[in-house]
Amino acid sequence: MTKAEAVQAPKGGQSDQVTANAVPKLNQAAVATGTADIDAVSGATYTSNGYKESLQSALDQAGG
Repeated sequence: MTKAEAVQAPKGGQSDQVTANAVPKLNQAAVATGTADIDAVSGATYTSNGYKESLQSALDQAGG
């Protein structure tokens, strides 16, 4: 894996700030590990879990 990018993320209220902080960290972790087996970002459990599930689904569909 050479790049990871969230195309949709939670929006509204506090979610905007949490997402802005968490998604870049999750993208970086995904590229570093090459898998969806990444640690959740502290304070962003909902975003992290959704990200990991979506990433695993994308990897499964891509045959990875």
